[in-house]
Amino acid sequence: MKKELLMGTALVSTLGAATVAEAVTATMSGNHKTGIEFDSPTGGTDTNAQTFDNNFTVSLSETTDGGMTISSSFKVMDETTKVDGDAGFTLAFTDGSKLDVIAAGNASGSHAVSIPSSAGAEGVATTSTNAASTGLDFATAATNLGVEYHTAADFLADGLKMSFSASTDSGAAATATYRVDDHIAVGATYVTDLGDTALTIGGGYSAAGGSKTGTAVTNDTGGFHVGLSAVTGDLTVAVGYADGDKAGVGLSSANEYEGSVTKAGIKYVTGDLTFNVGLASGEMKDNTIGTTGGSDDSLDTTSASVSYAVASGVTALLGYTSTEAVDEGSSTNDGSAWYIGANMSF
Repeated sequence: MKKELLMGTALVSTLGAATVAEAVTATMSGNHKTGIEFDSPTGGTDTNAQTFDNNFTVSLSETTDGGMTISSSFKVMDETTKVDGDAGFTLAFTDGSKLDVIAAGNASGSHAVSIPSSAGAEGVATTSTNAASTGLDFATAATNLGVEYHTAADFLADGLKMSFSASTDSGAAATATYRVDDHIAVGATYVTDLGDTALTIGGGYSAAGGSKTGTAVTNDTGGFHVGLSAVTGDLTVAVGYADGDKAGVGLSSANEYEGSVTKAGIKYVTGDLTFNVGLASGEMKDNTIGTTGGSDDSLDTTSASVSYAVASGVTALLGYTSTEAVDEGSSTNDGSAWYIGANMSF
């Protein structure tokens, strides 16, 4: 009996020590956003439907004896069995710099300036053949086999931060579907004060290479973007512009396009109320891979929203978006949409 007790004590002690050694700090966050969208397409039938966006994220981190923090995360999305677990690792160093390893992303996209727009979840759906985009980072492709290095604050100059990224391919044989094989990118954000105004300038450049059997692309994915945001008290004004090419889009990844995006927005906060207004315009010329010429696609949106902080973590939302779209040179999918709902975050 004495031997069993000693063995049991040793086992418990060992398991306890292992638990302490292997434990990491875990934090949880997420949101539950749900509401009703009222969609009114031009020339179509008005529809009403519930929309929702539910996310649950677990963040893991631990600090080594040398002061370096190692972190990663995974996400459960939209109340389904789908788990987004493709996050890699982030190594945060004592000098304030960071290194993302595996699924690191694109350094250019990391520095795209945020442009205010509706905080709602409304929008008019466009056809699958409309290649126009309204995102500043539309030309920032990367593979999961990459790294991104983020400098510490005040890199080379006060208020400057930069990122550098690169990725490579898996070594698998090319197929008839276009894929991104590699990329290099650089991005930067500069923050300074002009009197009572906090000014942020962000921009980036990315170049990617891809492959497919058969016809080669005319231009691989790549381009640049630049944006400016000015915050004076409770007022934020921001503008941005992007230009570039994107390959491997559309049905069977059989298209490529070149184009540009222009965005502008205003946000004003007063007490528990937040007002957003945004404009976005995307102009694209899409072609079948390996061809030139093509037809013009465009997407122009005007959006606005009012958000009210009902309680800590609870926000009521009212949003409106108006859309004008052109696909292959012809007007299509115009219309407007309203949204009323709420977001609960933790």
